Amino acid sequence: MPTGAVKTRPYQPADEEQVVALWRRCGLVVKANDPYADIERKTAVGAELFLVAEADGRVVGTVMAGYEGHRGWLNYVGVDPSRRREGIGRALVAAAERRLRELGCPKVNLQVRALNAEVVAFYEALGYAVEPRVSMGKRLAGPTDSPQKLRGPREGAT
Repeated sequence: MPTGAVKTRPYQPADEEQVVALWRRCGLVVKANDPYADIERKTAVGAELFLVAEADGRVVGTVMAGYEGHRGWLNYVGVDPSRRREGIGRALVAAAERRLRELGCPKVNLQVRALNAEVVAFYEALGYAVEPRVSMGKRLAGPTDSPQKLRGPREGAT
């Protein structure tokens, strides 16, 4: 039975193993994504938008938000299965939305796997709506490519 109060805070490097284990328990890790590389990429760009929920010294939830100046995105929203329905996911999404709003973000987008009706219902309860869009993607890197490898050598480096 959960006992500790939950606090939302920025991700710290010491959280990495707990975060990856949580994502695995939540089914958020798929073959095309290396969670360690995803964490490395996020902490290199907009680390302040990577939040964790912590209780009793354990990471029990995460949200990885992004904003490029036009739209915000939510990724890796997950709550430990043993702590669901306690408001943790709602609090994480609200914290990410608050930070995005402070950056001037006018709209937040997210993607849910088509067969995940429970998660669609969760977001609908938070005011999100299924929009008539086609989600398209193009992979520019393999799952383990680091941000440094993607950027290549710095200009002027010998």
